[in-house]
Amino acid sequence: MDRLKLTFACGAYDRIAPLASGKVQPEGIDLTVATVDDPRELFDRLMRSEEFDAAEMSSSEHIAMTCAGDNPYVAIPVFPSKVFRHGFIVVNKRSGIRSPKDLAGKRIGVPLYTMSAALWTRGMLEDEYGVDLSGVTWVQGAMEKAGSHGSPNPPPLLRPARIEINHSSSSLSELLQRGEIDATLGALMPDGYGEHPDLVRLFPDFREVEKDYYRRTGIHPIMHLVVIRKSVHAANPWIARSLYRAFEEAKAQAWKAVQYTGAQKYMLPWLYADLDEIRLTMGADPWPYGLEANRATLEKAVEYMHRDAMIAYKPTMEELFVSVEG
Repeated sequence: MDRLKLTFACGAYDRIAPLASGKVQPEGIDLTVATVDDPRELFDRLMRSEEFDAAEMSSSEHIAMTCAGDNPYVAIPVFPSKVFRHGFIVVNKRSGIRSPKDLAGKRIGVPLYTMSAALWTRGMLEDEYGVDLSGVTWVQGAMEKAGSHGSPNPPPLLRPARIEINHSSSSLSELLQRGEIDATLGALMPDGYGEHPDLVRLFPDFREVEKDYYRRTGIHPIMHLVVIRKSVHAANPWIARSLYRAFEEAKAQAWKAVQYTGAQKYMLPWLYADLDEIRLTMGADPWPYGLEANRATLEKAVEYMHRDAMIAYKPTMEELFVSVEG
């Protein structure tokens, strides 16, 4: 029987590399892996064309489109991108922001209000620190250049937020440096961080803060998941299980490789100390796939999206993911 030819697009992650090289091959599938390192570019391409059969996708956009009833994709519980976001909040020292609650009423730059990184950051600030974000003006635009962050078209918010589009000739990074906005958050650090004397992290000890957050909540925020085009899945429902198992094997191989001590493969001087700390904090598998291992995190994302009027109702996990059992 011929193997089904499928295309898959994703960032160049270590946990995907065994699939890209062909070292891991999904059962019954001839998989071609395309590397697209800019997530926004990839997500925009997914919504404009049928270029790929499966791909990495924004978790918040998948949830929003599913609730809106116009999602051309189904998802499997594979999560190529998970990121703690405390360390991505950068403030201008001249803004007077010294603690999370000082963000109230400020002008905060964000690439996209509805992006997963911003969603998780807002939710964390509200839940963990009681920050009142109702009076914040969200200045939306690209961090590294003037103009917009890609060309997204997410479902409209069900309740207006105070969003101001950056129509200036400056990037959010430049606005932050000049003090025209007070802070930035999202998936990118602003240009000039580490060099400009006024730019500092809101949480300078973010590593310890994030570890404490994980220990208390068990949440490692999910940014992206893996989707399959609905028409492709409908014609070949077995591919969900095959791809899931292949992603699991690829991740296991990558995790084993990073722990190899014979010759250090990564330019991280304290890699092995970091690995010890990760195992003590997060256990033997710090990056689990599967629905049950990630259910609490996914339900928290849904809660935040509903709270921020990004979705009209809270979908079940079974609405958001197809089965990979069997």
